[in-house]
Amino acid sequence: MIRVLVVDDQFLIRAGLVALLNAAPGFEVAGEAGDGETAVSLAAETRPDVILMDIRMPGVNGIEATERILGQPADRLPRILVLTTFDLDEYVYGALRAGASGFLLKDSGPERLLAAVTAVDGGDALFAPSVTRRLVEAYARHRGADAGGGASPDLGVLTSREIEVLKLTARGLSNLEIAGRLYISEATVKTHLNRTMSKLDLGSRAQAVVVAYETGLVAPGG
Repeated sequence: MIRVLVVDDQFLIRAGLVALLNAAPGFEVAGEAGDGETAVSLAAETRPDVILMDIRMPGVNGIEATERILGQPADRLPRILVLTTFDLDEYVYGALRAGASGFLLKDSGPERLLAAVTAVDGGDALFAPSVTRRLVEAYARHRGADAGGGASPDLGVLTSREIEVLKLTARGLSNLEIAGRLYISEATVKTHLNRTMSKLDLGSRAQAVVVAYETGLVAPGG
């Protein structure tokens, strides 16, 4: 059962998401919030597996809420799936940079939304990798280490194999695809990626993609 916290400042959208999740087998609504401040409180209180996070809200927006939620002490932090009205959104890029696991257009169909929630909960693949790459490529070259959030991580702490895995992750490959490319087991890929994320203090696969582009490890359009 995947427990989901729904956050959106528009009541009808929020109610529709809640109804969809309640009707789908394998999903449970942990709570709902109409603003980022309430989302932060409910995330700590209900400890959901996944948060559907509206990105543009008055007051505490989706970026700040994501930062605050992922900065809380917890044994298992929730995965955050950002909801947006258009895919090339710098707010969404900021949320991915802060550790959100992926994003989804609000006009996506029910099946795609449920698939996205399931994908980010699993964490072993990037949901909609081509779309995510397009978003990151659109902003990474302009943001880099001087943007909010401090200096980019030092990739010098990574082994050569960890660098290889990070590059392929940034290209949107799943753990299984990376394993096939490097002739190693899927479990070994996961170990390398987990060590990479730990060394670089990253919270999601999407955040690793952002870092790979911002540090120049992977070039936009390459």
